[in-house]
Amino acid sequence: MAHTASLLETMEQAEADLAASLTTVTGTVRIAVFQSAALALMPETLTRMSRTYPEVRIEMIQREPETALHETWARDFDLVIAEQYPGHAAPRYPELDRVRLTTDAIRLAVPPASDGGTAVSSISSIEDTAELAWVMEPRGAASRHWAEQACRSAGFEPDVRYETADLQAQIRLIESGNAVALMPDLVWTGRDTTARLLDLPGKPRRTVFTSVRRSSAKRPAILAARETLAATAGAVAADVAG
Repeated sequence: MAHTASLLETMEQAEADLAASLTTVTGTVRIAVFQSAALALMPETLTRMSRTYPEVRIEMIQREPETALHETWARDFDLVIAEQYPGHAAPRYPELDRVRLTTDAIRLAVPPASDGGTAVSSISSIEDTAELAWVMEPRGAASRHWAEQACRSAGFEPDVRYETADLQAQIRLIESGNAVALMPDLVWTGRDTTARLLDLPGKPRRTVFTSVRRSSAKRPAILAARETLAATAGAVAADVAG
């Protein structure tokens, strides 16, 4: 098996070298991405790629980062956009590199003060949510583990009444006054919200990064996709800061 893996790496490196010798950037890049990055980064990235590199085909599939990293190592994808929460290390594979793309704040999202009565309107910290309903991603997700630990550090076990991997559904539950959640800022990209966003102690930030196999990292189409993703992430960060 080790011999086979070495042979595949050698072949992939040769293909990358051949592609780099061509004058036109072409080929297919298969990207695995988690939901908030798909919503915040991919539409603009795809638009920029089609304008600048029209002969590159981008294929995108939504995957949870832990699964996607393994599948990229296994050559199911060429590039993965993954996340890492503070104190929660994402899996590492020696064959994959890791390049930081951006960071975003994780904040407590609560319903508008006008919804949910006194219990909601008086929320000013995570400790104030101990008796309220929470919405989180399913067990096993890094965001779920991190959110549960944040609640426990605040002195309570969260009442996770609603569980969904769909962040748009989570937002609707918060804005309608039915739940609270810990949300990374990328989910608000390109949209307004009626939810109140409260800073957490220490102002924690999530890291978003890309990984590719080292043997294919110099393939022009992958380099183009990474550079375009970085430009999009930079524009999004500047918009948030502004």
